[in-house]
Amino acid sequence: MTTGTASWLPLSPGERSVAIEVLVHGPLSRTDLARRLNLSAGSLTRLTKPLIETGLLIEVPEGGTPAEARQGRPSQPLDVVAESRSFVGFKITEDMVYGVVTTLRSHIVARHDRPLTTHDPDEVVGLLGEMTDDLARTHPRLAGIGIGVGGLVQDRAVVGESPFLGWRDVPLAALVEERTGLPVVVENDVAALVEAETWFGAGRGLDRFVVLTIGAGIGYGLVLGGRRVPNAEEDRGFGRHWIVNPNGPLTPDGERGSAVSLLTIPNIRYQVHAATGRDRTYEEILALAAAGEPMPARVIDEAARALGTLVAQIANFAMPQKILLAGEGVGLMDVAGRTVEEAVRAQRHPLAAPVDLETKVSDFHDWARGAAVLAIQVLVLGAAEA
Repeated sequence: MTTGTASWLPLSPGERSVAIEVLVHGPLSRTDLARRLNLSAGSLTRLTKPLIETGLLIEVPEGGTPAEARQGRPSQPLDVVAESRSFVGFKITEDMVYGVVTTLRSHIVARHDRPLTTHDPDEVVGLLGEMTDDLARTHPRLAGIGIGVGGLVQDRAVVGESPFLGWRDVPLAALVEERTGLPVVVENDVAALVEAETWFGAGRGLDRFVVLTIGAGIGYGLVLGGRRVPNAEEDRGFGRHWIVNPNGPLTPDGERGSAVSLLTIPNIRYQVHAATGRDRTYEEILALAAAGEPMPARVIDEAARALGTLVAQIANFAMPQKILLAGEGVGLMDVAGRTVEEAVRAQRHPLAAPVDLETKVSDFHDWARGAAVLAIQVLVLGAAEA
């Protein structure tokens, strides 16, 4: 297939700084942009000129007056041409591949999902290729692909280990690049979600920011100085050794009283099944707990207190300006949000500032969007250090 490599690549470091600032915070006036980047007016003109000429940036009307109607030097704010290129993002789960197409500013313009019936790497690559072909028919200006995988990812290219897929050392980026002809970035799915929320979501403009995800597992991402802090333990059992209640339950997938044993959906379901002999979905358990059914209510109460403990400990030690709670398990907040809040207050100093806890009700397309943001960062803007 034909790639959509942008004509404005590669960017110089200075051009990249300008493009990222406008992309994340724009539209921006030249005065504001020069102040933010500590540039002289002449330097800013030199850096923005090629970005405008190649179509990455555009002067947008201010107050509804078109640029050509103005006299003298243009004074319109600068903005990115969000629709100039499109990006594919994939989120691979145990049984599905969720796909999106986004603009340069990460707005989702298309969704395309397919069931995953095998974990054979070649078959998965073939499926990703077919999905990309389908998306390219209606979005021909694709510039790159981002893929989010639950597991350890090396060099944004190789899936070193993925328990959900049973993979070890799979060179996924190279395989998908060969199949599609497009440049590919692969990343841990939580890390990709953190990047998306830092650039375009709840963490935009914040210096200290945390993403905590609950669902099939527990994910954690820390942003300091506006940048995600990478760590060697990403998705290698995070929460399995974070003990929140030493007297808590022991399950097949966690140490006794760990965040994983108390808070993840599989272990919540396991606890209810072990106590009642009935297999319930997570949604059914939440509904039963809300109705006052004793055993589901007890399990959900323990999960809420575990979540409150996690949030309080994160707030105590990382001191973030905001904590974003996301993932398929956030329905817990609807049923037991008050218990979570009580647990947070109980483990914080009485004079501590309230924790800014934002809950994001989302689906796997948000995770796929996160992967697309990685493609924007790395493939287009060269922001590999972001």
